[in-house]
Amino acid sequence: MNDTPRQQLVSRFVDKAKAVSAFVTEISSIDEAIAYTLDLCGSRGACRIKISGCEEALSPPAGELCLTKQEKIVAAPDLSPEIFQRLAAACSASGFACLRDGMRQHLGGIDIGFTIADLGIAETGTLVLNCPGEDLRLATMISEYHVAVLPKGSIVADGFAAEAQLRKYLHRTPDYTAFITGASRTADIERVLAMGVHGPLELHILLLED
Repeated sequence: MNDTPRQQLVSRFVDKAKAVSAFVTEISSIDEAIAYTLDLCGSRGACRIKISGCEEALSPPAGELCLTKQEKIVAAPDLSPEIFQRLAAACSASGFACLRDGMRQHLGGIDIGFTIADLGIAETGTLVLNCPGEDLRLATMISEYHVAVLPKGSIVADGFAAEAQLRKYLHRTPDYTAFITGASRTADIERVLAMGVHGPLELHILLLED
């Protein structure tokens, strides 16, 4: 039996996303997305940028401050109130903090950025997120791990197929639209690949059956 055009789009998106090191998982509900996020957060070490001076010889009280382990943080701006409440309750039960705003106060310690993507582009395995607010932009950039829920019905073939939706974003000013293809990566002049330097170390895409 031949795949439907929708199945073909999903399959192509998955292949292209995995080719740029994204982790792709199919889910059937937002509750599965929340459970996945909490499991990921629990299995990773806490994200903390070392405080300047902690590498030096310090007095016992100062040294204790450097060793203080703060709670893990899930940043989830721009969710509907109902979904955010469910995520926040699950985070609280697991001992994690869940933030809806105020990302600037946590620039060195966001463990998981949890978002819902607006579009997926099958040709390149790219996520499209319309980010009019700063908190959503920061959550996609400064988190150690980015978990993005993508409804399968939001996957389009290529950039041309996304044009109509992108034009709607362009008419809202000021505005910002992010195109995310895989995890953050860069290479220096010696061509040494480094992951997570300018953004999340890992991108986890959860394909939601809709």
